[in-house]
Amino acid sequence: MKRLVIIGAGGRLGAALVREYASQFDLVGFNHAQLDLGKPEQLRATLGALEFDALINTAAQTNVDRCETHREEAFALNGEAPGVLAEICAEKKARFVHISTDYVFDGEKREPYTEEEEARPISVYGESKREGERRALAANERALIVRVSWVFGPDRPSFVDWAIGQARETEEVKGIADKWATPTYALDLAQLLKPLVVAGIGDAGWEKNAEAGITDPGYRILHLANSGECSWQEYAQWALDCCHAEGIPIKARTIGASSLAEMKSFIAKRPVYSVLSSAKYAALTGVTPRPWQEAVADFVREHVKR
Repeated sequence: MKRLVIIGAGGRLGAALVREYASQFDLVGFNHAQLDLGKPEQLRATLGALEFDALINTAAQTNVDRCETHREEAFALNGEAPGVLAEICAEKKARFVHISTDYVFDGEKREPYTEEEEARPISVYGESKREGERRALAANERALIVRVSWVFGPDRPSFVDWAIGQARETEEVKGIADKWATPTYALDLAQLLKPLVVAGIGDAGWEKNAEAGITDPGYRILHLANSGECSWQEYAQWALDCCHAEGIPIKARTIGASSLAEMKSFIAKRPVYSVLSSAKYAALTGVTPRPWQEAVADFVREHVKR
């Protein structure tokens, strides 16, 4: 059984990966308390002493506004650490998969972003994540960057949990109507990432792509999200609709509209449109991620209704 290391095992995606992969891999997970991305010497000492075949880094400083006021911290965790992890994996000839973000784009487009388009971040968070991509790719020729968006799941609260929580307490709830991306279910990501982790493990390297259904050995960046797109308002409204369908008691039936400009508490600029195209992933694997609506409905039924 191959050994897999997951960095960020206490997070929304990391916890899902630990749970979903435990039966297939000899799995070692590290949360923030166990391994600090801001301490390169700790990363080298801990991981250098460990034998493994693949490593997935899901950890990051994801507080977009904090990154604006703590630039040095953001670049240490999101920019420098991925490069260190990529170097360690290169030394061990281990597979390295690094999770990045849709916030590397400026949001000026109005159609889904592909992997070939230039990243133009407009926030410190986006800049630091883009720097992490660059360093990882430079340090390890077989590193894979996977960009995701609006991740939600049962292991840590996200926007959808906030919306449902507000709807339980009050009849008036608003969501931003002029910002678009794609909600992506952590449990779906765990399954969709699996062939990307398996591909390239071991001395056979990219020859194992065929076993995983991947025919292009040259990819280094992939976009991966559930299908479709929506605004935060539409996202929240669908979640409430799912709650009503499941008989979950909530006070609000509709989500009102607010604008990005109204969010005075926001410090960092956010891309207005950051929908990711997963077409390349579908072409490589033969699997098209399911619509975000189906994923949210499953989340509500399996994890909110309980």
